[in-house]
Amino acid sequence: MAKNHDELAEVVRPTVAGLGYDLVRVEFLAQGKYSTLRVFINKPGGVSIDDCEKVSRQLDRVLDVEAPMLTGPYTLEVSSPGVEA
Repeated sequence: MAKNHDELAEVVRPTVAGLGYDLVRVEFLAQGKYSTLRVFINKPGGVSIDDCEKVSRQLDRVLDVEAPMLTGPYTLEVSSPGVEA
C-alpha cells in the first residue's frame, strides 16, 4: 500500500500546492468495500474548516480524473495535521 500512498501523494500534491497549502501526508485506509482517503494540509497560521472544504472540493474533481488507483467507493477527508505537526 505504500506505493499507492506515494502515487496518491503525487496526484494530490500539485492541487494542494496550487491552492497555497503544504501537503503534510496522505493516508489511504482500505476498509472492506469502502475506503477512506485522508489528506492532511497545512499553511502558515493554521488551517480552517473553509480551507479544508476548498481543498476537498478541488481534490474531488482531480481524483476522479487523475487517480485510477482509486477503485470502488471511498470517502475523502481533508484536515489539518493538528498542533503537533
